[in-house]
Amino acid sequence: MHEPDPIDGEYQPPDQSEPQPQRRPRRGGWGTIAAGGAVLLAKFKAFLALLLQAKFLLLGLKLLGSSWTFLLSLWFYVAVFGWQLGIVLVLVLAAHEFGHYMAYKNYGLAVRAPVFVPFMGAFTAGAVAPDLEQDAYIALAGPLTGLVLAGACYALGIANGERFWFACADLAAFLNLFNMLPVLPFDGGRVIGAVWPPLWIAGVVLFVAAAVWLHLPIFFVVILALLGLPSMIAAFRGAPDPRAAAMSFAARARVSVWYVAVSLALLAVLGGAQAHLPANASGL
Repeated sequence: MHEPDPIDGEYQPPDQSEPQPQRRPRRGGWGTIAAGGAVLLAKFKAFLALLLQAKFLLLGLKLLGSSWTFLLSLWFYVAVFGWQLGIVLVLVLAAHEFGHYMAYKNYGLAVRAPVFVPFMGAFTAGAVAPDLEQDAYIALAGPLTGLVLAGACYALGIANGERFWFACADLAAFLNLFNMLPVLPFDGGRVIGAVWPPLWIAGVVLFVAAAVWLHLPIFFVVILALLGLPSMIAAFRGAPDPRAAAMSFAARARVSVWYVAVSLALLAVLGGAQAHLPANASGL
């Protein structure tokens, strides 16, 4: 997950005293959507190429090495789950948050180093994007980076047949897919907020169903509800995000396509990885 400043877990609209971004002209037609999608694809390809460069991998290692919250989470996860699962889990979280971090940087926005909370995940706090479409792509950058990691692990599993890599792909795909639930404070909720906020209602139903199916601890469910519900309630009471007025139909369509594409890709990797794992076995 990623969180904007200044309050962790709760959306803060831009200062109303600051000039709001000008409304972009609406240009109808699926040709406009296709052209915009092509530009967006090029941007994301460039972003992923940038992310995979050695200097940015070194930057990620430097950020994590200097983060006491990362080291604390690593210690907790290793102590509870063992060194293999603990290390894999914290690296999956780190890759996800590094995606958010680099997306903030890509848009020239101020951002803080990721903060890790043992057994609650992690978050990356940054400046609020002036454009709601940009904000959606910053939210998507975490699951997208997680998808790349899951896909790489799956490819390694196919190449050498080792169950360990399929288990890594399974874990990475599952955690990032769970984060795509269309409800705040998950990344999926922030993305759907840019498309059509009423879909949050469906997200709440999905989250409750997932919590029951996964037997999530009640404290985990309550904390997430406290983080996400205030912003959703405020939106439904007539305090929508002021940036939504500048979202054109084409922009909403682009965000929707990326949301569905990333979700389906994660689901495909998850299903493929689980097909290579014995029932009731993690492989780690």
